[in-house]
Amino acid sequence: MPTLPRRRLLIASAAAVATPVWLPSALAQSKSLRPTPRQSEGPFYPVSLPADSDADLLKNGQAVYGKGQPAWIEGTVTDLSGVPVSGAVVEIWQCDHAGHYHHPGDGGRADPAFQGFGRVSVGRDGRYRFRTLKPVPYTGRTPHIHVKVRLDRAELLTTQLYVAGDPGNERDGLWRRMSEVDRAAVTVPFVPGNDGLRASFPIAVQA
Repeated sequence: MPTLPRRRLLIASAAAVATPVWLPSALAQSKSLRPTPRQSEGPFYPVSLPADSDADLLKNGQAVYGKGQPAWIEGTVTDLSGVPVSGAVVEIWQCDHAGHYHHPGDGGRADPAFQGFGRVSVGRDGRYRFRTLKPVPYTGRTPHIHVKVRLDRAELLTTQLYVAGDPGNERDGLWRRMSEVDRAAVTVPFVPGNDGLRASFPIAVQA
């Protein structure tokens, strides 16, 4: 009989050692991401989409846009469990270097070489990437880029991306009305790279 307690002790010890292997994984899978905060669409979403609406906003048809600061905007689209949302479509739109949108409500004054709008479909890894310019301010607004995410016919998110450290943020009504946590989620640094500035903007949606 003295072997029985020893056997139980060995089983208990093995269980204690094994627990850290699977428990953190299970906890990680049950952890939810915070959804990317929503923001208003604004008045300048395109009335009609441009013929050239790919991921390179610095080339509109054959016209090449050489003004402003070139920048890459990239990230992933995931659900709140961190799973990539394959097939989601990411759209961005913004003003040109002089603060004008391709929109009749803005007088149609945007530089024709600037595409102004782009969209990409994400693959199984959920990644998206745009070539555009670092956003600039215009009257009443701090620099920002509008972002929309769709899946099939459903609109999952409309928000705005802001530039970390821009002095105009504190004066912008939409930015100020967000909580500190929400601001941090949509305000990102633009850091120098070999081929222009880069900004990473991860997106989490209820899908």
